[in-house]
Amino acid sequence: MSAYRDGDKTIVLLPAWLSGEDADEWVSRMLDRLAAKERRRRPTDEALLERAKELSAKYLNGEPDPVSVRWVDNQQHRWGSCTPETGTIRISTRLKGLPEWVINYVIIHELVHLLVPSHGPKFWALVEQYPKAERARGFLEGFSAAAHMAPEEC
Repeated sequence: MSAYRDGDKTIVLLPAWLSGEDADEWVSRMLDRLAAKERRRRPTDEALLERAKELSAKYLNGEPDPVSVRWVDNQQHRWGSCTPETGTIRISTRLKGLPEWVINYVIIHELVHLLVPSHGPKFWALVEQYPKAERARGFLEGFSAAAHMAPEEC
């Protein structure tokens, strides 16, 4: 049994031996699971801000305190950006659907920019406090290569 989206259609695959009533129940279950999965993969701006605050507390002693973190559609050559003066962080919608640990890395990267604007040794030392930083950078480089894009920076 599975469910997935195909454009604007939802496809639910069930075994042929299911009775009508059981099939209806399983369709409902599969649609609920698909909706929950999509919610997890497409967090809201509010959820991004909450996640950023949690990551800041866990890995950066709560020092960076972003005012807002939001998805944006206009970043075609960056995974994220920030404005330290205003405490705002923007995350490219191209990251939606990628693993959470990769999105967390981009958020951490931008949180550190709220403290250190350049990519010097102090910056990277803070970013490396996130245990999956190197793995996430490799993932994003591979993702860019697979999409035939130049390697990108946050």
